[in-house]
Amino acid sequence: MTPSNNTFLRSTLLRCSKPLACCSLMVALAFAALPAASQTELFEGLTDVIEVQVPVNVVDRDGRPVRGLTAEDFELYDRGDRQTINGLQVVDLDVVEPGPTASQTEIDAAVPAAARRHFLLLFDLTFSEPAAVTKARRAAQEFVLRELHPTDLAAVAVYTVDMGPRLVVTFTPDRAQLARALDTLGAPRLLDQRASLDPLRFMIVDPNRTGGSSFGLTSTNTTNRDVLLTGQEAAIQAYLQVIANEMEKAEKSYERGRVASWVSSLGDMAKMLSGVQGRKYVVLFSEGFDGRLMLGRGPDASDPKAIQDRQAISTGQQWFADMDDIYGNTALQNHVTRMMGEFRRADCIIQAVDISGLGSESAEARRAKSTGRDALFFMANETGGSLFENTNDFGEQLASVLERSTVTYVLSFSPTDLELDGSYHRLRIKLRDGAVPHPVEITNRDGYYAPRPFDELHPMEKALLAADAIASAAPRKDIDVDVLAAPFRANETESYVPVIVEIGGEGLIRGQSKDKLSAEIYAYVSNEKGEMADFFTQLVNLELSDQGRELLGETGLKYYGHMDLSPGKYLIRVMVRNSETGRTGVESVSVTVPEYDPTRVQLLPPFFLEPPGRWVLVREPNTTGADSVVYPFTVNGSPFVPAAKPEVRPGEARELCLVAYNMGEGDVELEGTVVSEEGKEVGDSTLLLLERTVTGISGLDKLRAEFAVENLVSGTYTLKIALKNLAGGPTQLSSIPFSVPN
Repeated sequence: MTPSNNTFLRSTLLRCSKPLACCSLMVALAFAALPAASQTELFEGLTDVIEVQVPVNVVDRDGRPVRGLTAEDFELYDRGDRQTINGLQVVDLDVVEPGPTASQTEIDAAVPAAARRHFLLLFDLTFSEPAAVTKARRAAQEFVLRELHPTDLAAVAVYTVDMGPRLVVTFTPDRAQLARALDTLGAPRLLDQRASLDPLRFMIVDPNRTGGSSFGLTSTNTTNRDVLLTGQEAAIQAYLQVIANEMEKAEKSYERGRVASWVSSLGDMAKMLSGVQGRKYVVLFSEGFDGRLMLGRGPDASDPKAIQDRQAISTGQQWFADMDDIYGNTALQNHVTRMMGEFRRADCIIQAVDISGLGSESAEARRAKSTGRDALFFMANETGGSLFENTNDFGEQLASVLERSTVTYVLSFSPTDLELDGSYHRLRIKLRDGAVPHPVEITNRDGYYAPRPFDELHPMEKALLAADAIASAAPRKDIDVDVLAAPFRANETESYVPVIVEIGGEGLIRGQSKDKLSAEIYAYVSNEKGEMADFFTQLVNLELSDQGRELLGETGLKYYGHMDLSPGKYLIRVMVRNSETGRTGVESVSVTVPEYDPTRVQLLPPFFLEPPGRWVLVREPNTTGADSVVYPFTVNGSPFVPAAKPEVRPGEARELCLVAYNMGEGDVELEGTVVSEEGKEVGDSTLLLLERTVTGISGLDKLRAEFAVENLVSGTYTLKIALKNLAGGPTQLSSIPFSVPN
């Protein structure tokens, strides 16, 4: 795919590193330690205002949501100081019902990030029997596919004592990837090799291998489904058994150490979960650890050991009694208490699912392990959650519990003198006297952590921060990012979709202190169901001299990547981040890939030819070892670099190329219209057809044209083009945004 004539050559100013996709992220689970806040230029200490958003649920004595409250009904205190509530948004999930074709923009507008519910399905592989975990996955899949609201996000993780928590799939609306994650629980040989390279953990299987289905779970072909699941059950059972065998090697004397390690890891995870905006529900699938290690044995008249210990204490010979065995281990109790505090601070509720009844052990053996329920109940109860002891219907039970969060009030305030030191700020929220006529219960996060400088974050925290930006697709302008995507016909079933990413140099290098600048580029594409269809990622390293820094600041970086997409409507989400400063740009564009039809006319977006020397140009690495696709941006055999958002100066003519399929023979007519951001036709403009070129490819037309404007003030506009074959046929429309500089 290397274009000729040095198009998209690597500049002497930079050196490209290996793709981010080559980095393995199946390591300790971590989450971005940032508050639920809107942040601008956060990590350089340049922020004038940071807005903190606090989701609040109010229910009556029967657990039903209270509706109709206003901002004046609430009082909010940060570290005891009353704050001014800047805004209130009410989210009622009973009236927010986006259909299967709802766009991400529609969902984000209806449910802001701070109000979205997040479910972390965490499978404890240390204190659980493999057979029980295997069966519990089915209940989890039913919950994901049947009970989640369309706006809910979910993630899947596993815990083992040797590696701690590991993220299998990040928080995502993609139910198909979640179903596959639950099928595999991260078992390496069950994962798709290419998709498992995704650094942000949105994709663990290539959707093209499954046709985008939910891996047989909703298929009517039950025979094939049974065959598929039978093979997977055997593989996952073997994977879990290997982990179980390792656990059995631990001596009994290390049991408390294992529990302490488990508690410590979950506490760290809870603290870092505080950066994920919205209410978090950790659905913990486990048999639990022996609660007596923490809580003690308790009185038991039939237990000889308990009788002996009591006698020793009553006769003043406490040294003969195992005090930890009687009253529990104080150090372990402190560990668990701290862990519960971190979950509450992070606005996390543990919904514990006891899976001990699903294993293959005898009833007697299960009774002996029933003390694990005490630990599970304690953790759930301390965070406001529940203990479920029947995983076959926990989804329905949990759905009734979640009714309490159907209505969410998102309060916004701007704390004063907020230091970027990661300190904890305790919140208190109350209703003014007389706001409601009857007693109510208010639920909100205990507080929030102040942001920390970007370079102090753990690498996995940074990864989850990027994943959150991609999942929300909310525009962010720390760095100017413009994206151009167009579907070029590759074959009868698929299109080659180049993605041009223009990155503003001034924002990219602002705050950069090192001579080596690393730009992270992430691009993901989702279909109308919210399922991820393809992605590419790249880390671009730039060695900056003084001259190179000045040049990059005046121009920018232009990256060429591509997606392979089948017919349908898609949203391409792009995020660019400076690895040192954390400055971030996020942009998304829609693209429609049409069905292949030799009789259907198709007009791609206009491509403005970029003047040479404006950008530092980088192209995606060739991983196939051969140029399988011809570089599509050529006219009369000469390659050009297209502009994602062209600049057009008044009185200056800009050349552009139009690509059309199946226009047919005969003369064509072009008409151009300029509209403002408000949608009004503005200014004087001319669009002149220069020539209809010869491509040598049947059904493919490329037209050269020239565009100029007059009497336009600086700003952003859209050029709308109408192309018509005078011999007959419908008029084809396309458009592209452009800017008029100062």
